[in-house]
Amino acid sequence: MISQILFSILLIFMGFLIFRRLRAIIRNIQLGRDTDISDRKAERWKNMLWMALGQKKMFDRPLVGIMHLVIYAGFFLINIEVLEIVLDGLLGTHRLFLKPLGGFYSLVINFFELLAFGVVLVCVVFLARRNMASIPRFTSSDLNRFPRLDANLILVFEIILMAAFLGMNAADHVLQSRGNHHYPHTGPFVVSSFFSPFLENWSDAGLVAFERSLWWVHIAGILGFALYVTYSKHLHIGMAFPNTWYARLNPKGEIHNMESVSTEVKIALGLAQDSGTPPAAGTFGAKDATDLTWKHIMDAYSCSECGRCTSVCPANLTGKKLSPRKIIMDVRDRITEIGEAMDKNPEWKGDGKSLLGDYTTKEEILACTSCNACVEACPIQINPLDIILEMRRYSIMEATQAPASWNSMFANLENNGAPWAMPASERGKWMEKAE
Repeated sequence: MISQILFSILLIFMGFLIFRRLRAIIRNIQLGRDTDISDRKAERWKNMLWMALGQKKMFDRPLVGIMHLVIYAGFFLINIEVLEIVLDGLLGTHRLFLKPLGGFYSLVINFFELLAFGVVLVCVVFLARRNMASIPRFTSSDLNRFPRLDANLILVFEIILMAAFLGMNAADHVLQSRGNHHYPHTGPFVVSSFFSPFLENWSDAGLVAFERSLWWVHIAGILGFALYVTYSKHLHIGMAFPNTWYARLNPKGEIHNMESVSTEVKIALGLAQDSGTPPAAGTFGAKDATDLTWKHIMDAYSCSECGRCTSVCPANLTGKKLSPRKIIMDVRDRITEIGEAMDKNPEWKGDGKSLLGDYTTKEEILACTSCNACVEACPIQINPLDIILEMRRYSIMEATQAPASWNSMFANLENNGAPWAMPASERGKWMEKAE
């Protein structure tokens, strides 16, 4: 009974912390500007199933895609077993689903064991790959401090959880073979049985203590993992699903016009009627994270920091400061800072800081070529380009900080209808010379 009470307290306490953290994340996402993304629902469901559940983009790199699938399947399927563990903890039972499932129970547990062993192997490979292979996107300065530690911690965390699961089953297997009444016979375990011989000389009391200790490590670790994930890049485990559902379905090369500017141009060209009502005062582009849409902020919380976007960015590859991954991380860090300030002071109005300037530099956003390589590379369809363009629009249209060469191009476009400093009547002259 004491164990059940302690487990109930742990479950309620961790559930409260996880709920509070998720509520803060949702609030932070809602700090972004409103935008309507509710069209083409059938396509959105299909896109989510392919990209988030099916991990289609991960298999652009097949070997890594297969290894990621092992961890992904292990995480989701093994956690089905958590339901039994939770019920056992609350009811004081052991392997509650054994009788209802009968012989199928052994098949399920052995499948989970194979997955757990696969997760351990893949996590070890990923740890070595991340820390020993010198892959540029894993050694970039973008990941200095917590992001680099976070990537390693989560892999170690998963190894510990899976090892606890297998160790728990190994002790369980020995106790079953001794006919202990609290450990009903399930049949051999395909992986943990190999470790059982190391426990054969243990006393029953020692085995029970070992099995119970690993049970607590496993379930408390899963609850701790669930809470930690909300502070980690591994929040993408859950965020990938809504993020791909709300992903842009239009062609990637299509850049959205600003409605207020488009309306003014159409009126000037006689393509629209002037309503006579002056437009509401507003700003162009985004200076701070709250000037972005909620979808941009959702992108930031969905980012796994894999660096595929930066690894294909031509500006980054030529040595410029732009890193699409860093842009996304900047948005997340800034909106988190704003949210924490609002939690401390509900009347918070600002801190004199902004996304553009204090997190992301003008040099970074001006280096972007708008090629969409980063958008194409992202496994869960995050769009760094949209965010870069919004900050660039603010820099040029609000802060009037365009480079001199760009201002010349803008003047030529306005006066000549082309980026070149020549009237339209002169454009064909080169053909006459060629003759």
